[in-house]
Amino acid sequence: MKTIIALLALFISTSLFAKEPKFRQQEIDSEVGVGYGLQLADMNGDGKTDVVLVDKDKVAWYQNPSWKKHQVSGHLTQRDHVCVTARDIDGDGKAELAVGGQWNPGDTVNSGAVFYLSPTPDRSGNWKPVKLYHEPTTHRMHWVKNPAGKFDLVVKPLYGRGNKGGRGDPLKMHAYHLPKNLEKDEWKTSLVSEFLHNSHNFHPVNWDKDQEEELLVTGVEGTWLLDRKKDNTWSRKQIAKPFGGEVRDGKLPDGRRFVATVEPRHGSVVACYVADGKKWTRHVLDTTFKDGHALATADFLGLGGQQIVAGWRGMNPRAVPGVKLFVPLDKDYTKWKTYQLSGAEIAVEDIKAGDLNGDGKPEIIVAGRQTHNLKIFWNDS
Repeated sequence: MKTIIALLALFISTSLFAKEPKFRQQEIDSEVGVGYGLQLADMNGDGKTDVVLVDKDKVAWYQNPSWKKHQVSGHLTQRDHVCVTARDIDGDGKAELAVGGQWNPGDTVNSGAVFYLSPTPDRSGNWKPVKLYHEPTTHRMHWVKNPAGKFDLVVKPLYGRGNKGGRGDPLKMHAYHLPKNLEKDEWKTSLVSEFLHNSHNFHPVNWDKDQEEELLVTGVEGTWLLDRKKDNTWSRKQIAKPFGGEVRDGKLPDGRRFVATVEPRHGSVVACYVADGKKWTRHVLDTTFKDGHALATADFLGLGGQQIVAGWRGMNPRAVPGVKLFVPLDKDYTKWKTYQLSGAEIAVEDIKAGDLNGDGKPEIIVAGRQTHNLKIFWNDS
């Protein structure tokens, strides 16, 4: 009898998580340079989610549903652009853009650049670049909601100023506070953190019940949650110790949180940390990535909790690139099934997830580096 009950419980558990993924690829740009970064946002106020791409020498958005390409900036710096953030920061239904450039990780003194792009009235043509203060090796940025319900531009470099081989002073992550006149007034800054080295990525998340957003950040010192305090300083709490390169958050069907990582920077491991009381339990999902470079979380299969999609470039070391979807098989996310969604056709530089056609099922959007392309993986699951 106990055996029958156990088998029945296993059948029910696996049945709940047994939906098979089905994705259909559409290439919307075959002439991408590097495809450093993606964002999903409504760029023209029509209620549809558009795709934003920062390329090495331009910034463009692709209009949903035709995917017509609108270039809003040419080359802003002598060296490559490297990051972009897009979000409606003034409540008009249209997203604003900021861009990072002058990418040179080998120069930790003079590299880097940060720009706010002031939009044209019809959001076409070249937007006006407003150059802001920057730290060397500018690398990632996000518009982040603050306690007043407004937005700050948070920018994180890869290395600390003057670092050699990732060693030296910790990097400084800054919040840029919006002035009244975004083009003419000074953007004042405040320090978010100054303790990490070799930090590849971070991610905004509304972790608690207050209106402002917190930050997940990862680097040599592990993965951390940064929480803004009333005096505008930030506290930190460690989630994981391994050197992380990518980080995103998600939730289980019961509301518990998980944190997904690619480890280390440009690494081979995909890991998931599941909240277990006051501790985090680590589950290794994959150890075969070659140059892992992006991940996203969403409920692609309608399971009530989120799944993880991750991709690798295969650039260093050289290998066939790919995208994999990781699907939990039980309610505690201790067992997982892996589906490979793509291979050599796209060398993953960045991944985003979002519903592009309003059917309630998130798509996967992927920018390819060596393959010089941009694809939508339509969710037909």
